[in-house]
Amino acid sequence: MRLLLQRVKSASVSIDKKKVSEIGPGLLVFVGIHRDDTPESIERIVPKMVNLRIFGDEEGKINHSLLDVKGEVLIVSQFTLYGRCERGRRPDFLLSAPPEKAIPLYEKFIEKVKNQGIKVQTGQFGAVMDVELVNDGPFTIILE
Repeated sequence: MRLLLQRVKSASVSIDKKKVSEIGPGLLVFVGIHRDDTPESIERIVPKMVNLRIFGDEEGKINHSLLDVKGEVLIVSQFTLYGRCERGRRPDFLLSAPPEKAIPLYEKFIEKVKNQGIKVQTGQFGAVMDVELVNDGPFTIILE
């Protein structure tokens, strides 16, 4: 599983020009699911994500986690995180899980984050989405 985390002041997802989800300060999380991922992948990565100290404290030092700041999360599926560009000019996505495997894991990921007491919004799996964000920093981390 590969997560691209962006610390944001706000973020939203629109589908067909209609806003379907929106968050305030917190994380925009793009989720790529590998063809070999299992539910155990989620059990390892979610605690790491929500406890990662990537938010500023009163002195501006990066000492607080998402849980500490009571941040919100916008979760967006993104199979392209496993795109490979070693050969040719067109990426391949052979490492990405097919939808029949990815959807249940994506839904389990969402539930695990919600179970941490975090306000969660999502995109729509497989949809063409417009994602808007106001980056805070910018501050971007990749977790695997």
